[in-house]
Amino acid sequence: MSQLCVIFDLDGTLVDSESLCNKAFIDLLPELSEPVHSLVARYRGWKLASILADLARRIETTLPSSFEATYREHVAALFASELRAIPGVHDMLSGLNRMCCVASSGPPAKIRQALLVSGLASFFDDRLFSSYEVGSWKPEPELFLHAADALGFSQRQCIVVEDSDAGVVAARAANMKCFQYLGDIEPDSHPSAASFRHMSELLPLINAYERGRET
Repeated sequence: MSQLCVIFDLDGTLVDSESLCNKAFIDLLPELSEPVHSLVARYRGWKLASILADLARRIETTLPSSFEATYREHVAALFASELRAIPGVHDMLSGLNRMCCVASSGPPAKIRQALLVSGLASFFDDRLFSSYEVGSWKPEPELFLHAADALGFSQRQCIVVEDSDAGVVAARAANMKCFQYLGDIEPDSHPSAASFRHMSELLPLINAYERGRET
């Protein structure tokens, strides 16, 4: 097997969850008159606590202490019925032939549910790392550093695949190569990352990077 480890973000990178997570805000906050795609663009890569604080400020209210739990229950219900893998992810992971893991800002239960519902769990087994377990959130690098250390890889042996600018910043702060998945939403990539728009493009990028390391 290759001496590279590929560290995947989850939401918006492996699973098409960003729209569902933000739809839940609209469902639960009738004062929020903003389309889903606008919320996705605004909050991509944010920590949930920061999103809730921003939403409360914008709609000029105080969210009840129970709101986070209510929100997570609603997201779980949406995931169970509507969550899908990003197009091309199954084929990409089937051909990856490298150590890989998930490093997500979400809580462990959400990570496991998303992978099970989308049919991706078998690609990762128990190689799942959560900011809630590490106590550090992107754009801080500690989550990626922890994942690399737990799997026995150096920073230079890791590739991070992310969709958010916060994730790219975290990867670069960890001194890891980063590829940014843009899909059809974000028009521009972060200047610190090589970008791609479909998962069929990722393996050629990784292969080219590995060949360059060997020369």
